[in-house]
Amino acid sequence: MTTTLITNAKIVNEGRIEERDVLIRRGRIERIDTSISAPAEEVIDAKGKHLLPGMIDDQVHFREPGLTHKGDIHSESRAAVAGGITSYMEMPNVNPVTTNATALKDKLDRAAQRSFANFAFYLGASNDNLENIQRLDPNLACGVKVFMGASTGNMLVDDPNILERIFADCPVLIATHCEDTPMILANETRYREQYGEAVPIEEHPNIRSVEACYKSSSFAVDLAKRFGTKLHVLHITTEKELALFEAGPVAQKQITAEACVHHLFFNEADYATRGALIKCNPAIKKKTDQAALLQAVKDDVIDIIATDHAPHTWEEKQNAYFKAPAGLPLVQYALVSALEQVRAGHWSLEKLVEKISHNVATRYQLKDRGFIREHYWADLVLVDLDGKTKVSKESVLSKCGWSPFEGIEFQSEVTHTWVNGALMFEKTVGVTENQRGVALEFDR
Repeated sequence: MTTTLITNAKIVNEGRIEERDVLIRRGRIERIDTSISAPAEEVIDAKGKHLLPGMIDDQVHFREPGLTHKGDIHSESRAAVAGGITSYMEMPNVNPVTTNATALKDKLDRAAQRSFANFAFYLGASNDNLENIQRLDPNLACGVKVFMGASTGNMLVDDPNILERIFADCPVLIATHCEDTPMILANETRYREQYGEAVPIEEHPNIRSVEACYKSSSFAVDLAKRFGTKLHVLHITTEKELALFEAGPVAQKQITAEACVHHLFFNEADYATRGALIKCNPAIKKKTDQAALLQAVKDDVIDIIATDHAPHTWEEKQNAYFKAPAGLPLVQYALVSALEQVRAGHWSLEKLVEKISHNVATRYQLKDRGFIREHYWADLVLVDLDGKTKVSKESVLSKCGWSPFEGIEFQSEVTHTWVNGALMFEKTVGVTENQRGVALEFDR
């Protein structure tokens, strides 16, 4: 493995920004110091740039197996490392669904051969796999995903008795998608009566409403409190839901909350220009909800920032409201979109690193990841805060070939990404095709 010396980097780590050199050997950070003169096969002068721990995305849909016309582990992890994401945790709603240990192991085997970034996978919950959850090896999955009211194939868990047993017996963290299906179906009926099948996309946040989100997320929080469950509520979208969560350090919390980059970047005014390209579940909502989420990140009510990367083909997205699928490709531009919030003054660069790296590693009990520390794995991203990233169809690496950010010029850029000490992406060269990530390990 190549020995790499990164010099003159502004390291952003554990609440501080300090100019340091970093020596990488055998995949790990061997030394961090003010000046290092050790021999190295590769020397990168990072003068003027910021070195961050790589983003750890705890919520992606890479579509493999079974939905690979939209994306796959190879294509989407390639886009991820180009965007500074060095590790990801992938969701179970593929085909067949990941609801048992055999399916988990199959995905781990696929990723070992095809993934550019490090990887872990969720076991999915259903109404009929309680025994698989109870017997789950805590080191085999990053967590158990529960769709509490968001019907995705046969993965909707709507049996109250089963939900209670899952929350009582799950041996790992539970991550929930919280929307109330009966309320959503009632809203769909009401809007169909008014518009027929031609419901305007602007009504999406009214159909996937604040009330539907709050009813489901408050139920999840209540269950977690009753059973002492480690609960992580994914992609919070409403100001109302934020009252369910407490501010404070992630290590001290039983119940944590997440926001996604698109809910932080867009609001309902963007439906007029981006249409179904920003249709996602839960929906992008009001500007006041967006502002509340941004503040909640700063106040440590929101603990983690992720993507919920979920590609669909361009053709699928051109359908009318009810047939256009929900989900956006996001991994390639997630970090630079979040850096725009730093530039806008919503939070500091140190706070962003906490939300995209430190807190994910802490919450999921990752071993030797998420921090720039000696002896930790060298999962690193170098960013130029004076650079530019213009999003166009030609620049998109995801298999679907489009981005909801198309036409936007971000005021920063990812210049280098290292995964386990290997230079996986360099802006002037592209993605290194002959390197692969590894399965994430846990300290549980």
